[in-house]
Amino acid sequence: MIDRPEPVLPGTPGVPEAMTPARLPVPAGPGRLLVLAVVFVCAACGLVYELELVALATYLVGDSVTQASVVLSVMVFAMGVGALLAKRLRCRAAVGFGAIEAGLALVGGCSAMALYACFAWFGQSRSALVGFSLAIGILIGAEVPLLMTLIQRVRRQDAGGAVADLFAADYVGALVGGLAFPFLLLPSFGQLTGALITGGVNAVAGGVLVLWLFRRDLSGRARWALFAANALVLALLAAGMMLAAPFERAARQAVYGSSARVAVQTGIQEVVMTGGTGAGAGAGRGRKGSGGPLALYLDGRLRVSAENEFRYHEALVHPAMAGGPHRRVLVLGGGDGLAVREILHHRSVRSVTVVELDPGVLKLARTDPGLSRLNHRSLGDPRVHVVTADAFDWLRQQGRRGRRATPYDVIVSDLPDPGIAASTKLYSQEFYGLAARLLAPDGRLVVHAGPPVERARLYWTVESTLRSVGLATVPYRLSGRPAGFSGGPDRTVDAAPLDAEVPAAGPPTGRDRYWGFVLAARHPPRFGLAPDAPPPAGIGREELQAGRRGEARDRMPGLPASTLMHPRYLD
Repeated sequence: MIDRPEPVLPGTPGVPEAMTPARLPVPAGPGRLLVLAVVFVCAACGLVYELELVALATYLVGDSVTQASVVLSVMVFAMGVGALLAKRLRCRAAVGFGAIEAGLALVGGCSAMALYACFAWFGQSRSALVGFSLAIGILIGAEVPLLMTLIQRVRRQDAGGAVADLFAADYVGALVGGLAFPFLLLPSFGQLTGALITGGVNAVAGGVLVLWLFRRDLSGRARWALFAANALVLALLAAGMMLAAPFERAARQAVYGSSARVAVQTGIQEVVMTGGTGAGAGAGRGRKGSGGPLALYLDGRLRVSAENEFRYHEALVHPAMAGGPHRRVLVLGGGDGLAVREILHHRSVRSVTVVELDPGVLKLARTDPGLSRLNHRSLGDPRVHVVTADAFDWLRQQGRRGRRATPYDVIVSDLPDPGIAASTKLYSQEFYGLAARLLAPDGRLVVHAGPPVERARLYWTVESTLRSVGLATVPYRLSGRPAGFSGGPDRTVDAAPLDAEVPAAGPPTGRDRYWGFVLAARHPPRFGLAPDAPPPAGIGREELQAGRRGEARDRMPGLPASTLMHPRYLD
């Protein structure tokens, strides 16, 4: 694999281009700086492509750990392949580099749009993800050998010094690209337009280096071919930027159906809302409005369906409220205001603190007509105090205060599914230990713990983790979870037809999907319904007790607790 250096004598006929000094339009010093500047730009663009693939794959497929591992490992392998293939282009390094940069700009710039199209219209994007990771990795890997050749042709120096200069520019460029993606491109332009802009910058940098600095190395035919290729790539990328908004609307309609009426990228997640615009449509429970029943999707996962959300929130809240005093209540998550709605049904509640990460969800819960109708405008109640913060960090801050924090009678954990990699810390032993410190002596903690039948090991790991911090538990379940409701780390567009009506909850059957919950306290908690609230409309005592007995029969003993350093939910 390692070629021996070929001795070159002055005047030898047929000297390879790679070994001859370049004829530059500027002195060697500025020419060398320009090459290093292009190295810097190309490294920044390459890292943006890499991060964009990881971010989009996490959103489309889920399980960020797996997607990052796949993208990074495939790209690093492909970069090695690209470096080996580039050895054959060293004899015409300028032409080869120009062609590679044009191809990389087109493939990298269009990768986000192509992946989203595969997901929206074909139902999966895993194969496309691997293909783009491989192609982009090969093209990035081919850059360094050709750039090394070009920089040595500007002014020859010892190999160690040339490598040091090249890699210094490369690593600094990667730093800038790595910071530009989350702090500039993603919030300002979004994934699609951000990738297209990066491709345009990449094409311009490669074109300037080859078509201007090394133009005397090119034949007339090669010069015009590279000029046409770069112009075509820039035109395609510009067209992509112009069509990005209508393309995103069409893809979103293919995923969510024609009833999608709200679609915002909050900086935390994508929030999409369908239906809920007609009179009574937001209220669910079988009512038909012109917009259909409201459905709320967070990063493509169904979180709220107005047809049966009341069963979920009643089962989550009311058993915890029944076990003792409930004057002070803490809600972790629950920015949609639906759990708070159920809490406020209890007359003895004096204060409710809601800790929600995403301010965009809170804004929709307050201002969207359908969602605010569904939650009975609960977040506007004077007893409710809303904090915008990460639940884990907020709990840690309460424990660090100089004075002891006032304990809560009830803590309701209404957080995303534990099977999602980003949520695992919110189901960890450390998290529950922090929450337990804020419980009153007779306080209760209730947790949405994932689907107890479809992913039983995940559910019972949550229960085991709660017991590991010294809490006694009562696991229970409730039927009615729709097929599209997040029950694991992966998204699929065909899990449930998103335009289809979600069936209203009915009596349990053997084929029902279940929501799983765990009620915990320092002493075995009392299980039932509280007397100071109207009877729940969607659940009864008998159904709750049946859900408790069902989980008692299906217990999986001996599971280890999940911790920050060893998350068990992704096993």
